[in-house]
Amino acid sequence: MPARLLLIDDDARLFELLASYLSQNGFHVTGALDGARGLAALEGGTFDAVLLDVMMPGLDGIEVVKRIRAKSRIPIVMLTAKGDETDRVVGLELGADDYVAKPFSPRELLARLRAVLRRAQPDASGERLSVGSLAIDVPARSVRIEGRPVEDLTGIEFDVLVALARRAGRVIARDALLAEAGRGDVAVGERTVDVHISHLRQKLGDDPRTPRLIKTVRGVGYVLSKDDA
Repeated sequence: MPARLLLIDDDARLFELLASYLSQNGFHVTGALDGARGLAALEGGTFDAVLLDVMMPGLDGIEVVKRIRAKSRIPIVMLTAKGDETDRVVGLELGADDYVAKPFSPRELLARLRAVLRRAQPDASGERLSVGSLAIDVPARSVRIEGRPVEDLTGIEFDVLVALARRAGRVIARDALLAEAGRGDVAVGERTVDVHISHLRQKLGDDPRTPRLIKTVRGVGYVLSKDDA
């Protein structure tokens, strides 16, 4: 059954090109020419992923991501004509799952869409991780600390936490952490990793001044402590 994709972009020509290409590769594409119509389409339909342009009149892609993430965990891949790292960081911080800069090849976009859809699917392995007071249900993509649920983790934050938990007690280099998390295709700098760690600490209730869970090894990377007492 074709994956259902919502493309929110004010470029009608781009929609025609992508709809033609992606429909030949397992997607059914619905288009919305601005952010407001895109949000309305999400409210009225069922989709497997969103492809979202950053630069649009009216509601831009950044605001649309905020509104989607307030209600849904649907995978989001952002598009923009800008190649600036700041744009990538902002989109990923807000909860986008990946980012592709225009101009891009349709094959690259297809690969990235398939990757985010794979990550969104339940993990048949049934893997569950327990590190100190932290419990992670990988298939359910849920986290508890001291028995209480941890809410609002973005997709990347969850994957980074799982990577740290799988190697609890061992340092993961900053420049290798996204690859360990299965996010090696996300083209961002080391500063983005620091931002994700900062957000994880905040959501886990881990004091950044004296962290007991995710500790910084200066000049190297991060380690999830096995003993968080």
